[in-house]
Amino acid sequence: MGELLADHTTLRLGGPADQFLTHTSPADWPDLAQDVRRSGVAPYVLGGGSNTLADDLGFPGPVIRMATRGVAVRLLGDGFVEVVSQAGEPLASLVAFTVAEGLSGIEYLGGIPGTVGAAFVQNTGAYGQEISGTVTRLTAYDWRLDQATALRPADCHFGYRTSVFKTRPGRWTILEIALRLARSHQAAPVTYQHLADSMSVPMDARPPLAEAAEGVLHDRRRRGLLLPGSGPDTRQAGSVFLNPTVTPAQATVVRAAGGPIHQDPTGQLRASAGWLVEQAGYRPGTQVAPGIFCSEGRALTLAARDGATSASFTTALRRLASQVLATTSIQLTQEPVRPHLVPVSGRVGPTRAF
Repeated sequence: MGELLADHTTLRLGGPADQFLTHTSPADWPDLAQDVRRSGVAPYVLGGGSNTLADDLGFPGPVIRMATRGVAVRLLGDGFVEVVSQAGEPLASLVAFTVAEGLSGIEYLGGIPGTVGAAFVQNTGAYGQEISGTVTRLTAYDWRLDQATALRPADCHFGYRTSVFKTRPGRWTILEIALRLARSHQAAPVTYQHLADSMSVPMDARPPLAEAAEGVLHDRRRRGLLLPGSGPDTRQAGSVFLNPTVTPAQATVVRAAGGPIHQDPTGQLRASAGWLVEQAGYRPGTQVAPGIFCSEGRALTLAARDGATSASFTTALRRLASQVLATTSIQLTQEPVRPHLVPVSGRVGPTRAF
């Protein structure tokens, strides 16, 4: 039996991979890539496993666990610095490093699990910042061309929780990322009311960088947004649905019922997925399927407990989405990624994940 994906995902679900490789040194990439290419399919790339719902039967292809670490800094002048990170660096570690170095640009992304490379796959964002807002270039391996390629931000088609790496799975594997950050003792303006309230500062305040980063962790902990180290909710993948787009008419109905509506960076109106799930009758602690419960902190996070399987987790996702649609006529899109083989440029290649 191959390496169990359950041992490498935060849900602790998933059967064996046909081939499991761990990438730790950038210098070893050519040999590793050649090893994978012998299988005839592109790999499923796994980071921290915090957004992966692996099948109970496993994955019929190669899996690469991206575990490269390292951050380098280069002065750019005019108060800016280039920070180059390996794709396997934990995002939380990179955020902590930049805050300690007095560099502003990603300070509100602390406490989010997963790797730096994974953050760019889904264009991770929080409190008004998106990881794509600071990127200057990425180095990615192109499985179709069999070579490492430098990509510009425009090549990546970043959007709300998406990118070309997510919409064209199996084409690239992110290896290295360069960010342009500003030297500053102050954080970016606070634009979310609940964060302002948590920090006891007015909206649009620019608190000291370290205080802002700590305030984010405090607010995420208070709202059940941190991955717990122990307790009944340790096996989870965070929020299981994206905040859905809504029409102006739907937004009016949601607001009238007391629900929050916000505009994403593209200007689209979005409702709170968590609020919608609770409107559909689910509360923290509710059992949704065998072994699957809404977490103790929030209904939007599903926790796997005794008796859980990938199949029962999938059932829970479908039940929540179906009930929200029946209750509100709003369609939810799930966040956890299920590895599966898809055609890529005449070959078969699997989806990316993190």
